[in-house]
Amino acid sequence: MKAKEINKIFRESIEDYHITDHVDAPKPEKYEGFEGLLYLKNWIDTVQWHLEDLIRDPEIDPSQLVGLKRRIDTSNQHRTDTVEQMDEYLYKTLDGVQIQEGARLNSETPAWLLDRMSILQLKIYHFEDQLKRTDVDAAHLESVKQKLYILKVQEQDLEIAYDELMEDLQAGRKYMKLYKQMKMYNDPSLNPIFYGKK
Repeated sequence: MKAKEINKIFRESIEDYHITDHVDAPKPEKYEGFEGLLYLKNWIDTVQWHLEDLIRDPEIDPSQLVGLKRRIDTSNQHRTDTVEQMDEYLYKTLDGVQIQEGARLNSETPAWLLDRMSILQLKIYHFEDQLKRTDVDAAHLESVKQKLYILKVQEQDLEIAYDELMEDLQAGRKYMKLYKQMKMYNDPSLNPIFYGKK
């Protein structure tokens, strides 16, 4: 699956979220398999983007902060788990590929590159949304246009990087390893705040 098709799924998820524009909106069940993981990944990112907006509200009721922070932590874990599922899927598609002599390990796995692409689509969407504002001056709009231009260049660059990485992996010019993120903060056996209270 090419990067342009993947970005199309990411954009579809963002558009679907903004139909209600609510962090508690149910995720539509639109895809299965790898496409379903892509859609889920971006949905998680989109909800978390808006949770991060909520927690930065200077007028937020302090009693809501703890709940939002814990929800963001849970979302981060879900995001990481989903990226790892995507990498596992892609790794399996490479089963049987003959690794060439001199093949190199890429420092970033394909799914973590897709993670960056997903977040980038959110940035593009929200910068484009800024251009619709009527309560800002010309200088603000010009600044947004310049930043959006850079984001669009980055979008093209990441699409090329993903497609080239997958071509290299499929041809055996590069190889990938599966790593787990080994997050400690959610694990009661590793976080001293939990195990230190026993």
